Amino acid sequence: MIEKDVEKYLISQIKKIGGLAWKMTSPSTSGVPDRLIIRQGSIWFVEMKRPNGNLRKLQQYRRSELQKQGFDVICLDTKNKVDQFIEYMKRGDG
Repeated sequence: MIEKDVEKYLISQIKKIGGLAWKMTSPSTSGVPDRLIIRQGSIWFVEMKRPNGNLRKLQQYRRSELQKQGFDVICLDTKNKVDQFIEYMKRGDG
């Protein structure tokens, strides 16, 4: 399984529960998370990785910037983690 497979799965699962999974691009700012997930008044930043992949240094820095603004960056690298994230969203505790 590669990162793209996990990302496609995330997109399909988000659509099933009525959310949006927008691709994030920032031409002037490298290292931003891959996806912006929007559902029922909440926003999550998601970085997609291949199984057992790690955030690069710049991605870690961008994550810390978002944390200073009250957000976190969720790193998803398997379909199982996507399923866990979907359940977390559905519970409404995030």
